[in-house]
Amino acid sequence: MPRGVKSAGLSSRSKPKGSAAGRRLVAGLSEALAHARGEIELPSYAVTVPDRVDVAKLRHRLGLSQSAFARAFGLDVTAIHAWEQGRRRPSLMEQWAELADQ
Repeated sequence: MPRGVKSAGLSSRSKPKGSAAGRRLVAGLSEALAHARGEIELPSYAVTVPDRVDVAKLRHRLGLSQSAFARAFGLDVTAIHAWEQGRRRPSLMEQWAELADQ
C-alpha cells in the first residue's frame, strides 16, 4: 500500500466514542426522553421567590460592591442602583440567580 494511504479496515488503535462531556450529554438526553415517555420519574423542586429582596443587605453580606454584584449575577450596574433605590424590580430570572447564591 502506498505511503500515506490508510486501509479501510479498523486500526490497531481504536478511538474512544466521544468525549466524557458528550457521553454525559447523551445520557442526560436519554434520561429526559425516558421521563417524557413516562418511563422514569425525575426529582422536582419548588422554589419560593420572596416578594421583596433587600439587595443592598444581600450585597453587603456577600462583601460585594454594586459593580461586582452586577458582574457576579450578570446584571447591569444601573439595574442594581435602581433596585436598591426601589425604582426597579428585576425579572424573575434575575431573582432566581440571586436566590441560588443565598
